[in-house]
Amino acid sequence: MSGEVILLVEDNPDDEALTIRALQRNDITNEVFVAHDGVEALDYVFATGSHSGRDVNDLPKLVLLDLKLPRTDGLEVLRRIRADDRTKRLPVVVLTSSKEDQDLIDSYNLGANSYIQKPVDFTQFTEAVRQLGQYWLVLNEPPPR
Repeated sequence: MSGEVILLVEDNPDDEALTIRALQRNDITNEVFVAHDGVEALDYVFATGSHSGRDVNDLPKLVLLDLKLPRTDGLEVLRRIRADDRTKRLPVVVLTSSKEDQDLIDSYNLGANSYIQKPVDFTQFTEAVRQLGQYWLVLNEPPPR
């Protein structure tokens, strides 16, 4: 599986490495851009700040969004993505270690396409990423841009 960019929004270096390793292990060869906080994620999506030279119409194929982020949390990132006509249909999968029911509810209320709690076991995590990639990058038919 290759092609468009996956935006991984993750502030934990271990979870970042684990996610990238799981993608690679499942032959998901899309370029992965990592944003380490909510501000950087929004700058990337909307081509502002340090990403102001990027083409705003060149949206990622998929956003993997952690919730507990510095500067701007994941729920606010999701809120701002859904509030903009250019990005309101962008697939956003919440990929988090949060076990809070309220995070799950808030994520769906704000328009998350999916909510996945990160498995602790690497084998289970790799399988979750395989299924995620298979669905969102191969099977899912997105609306035209």
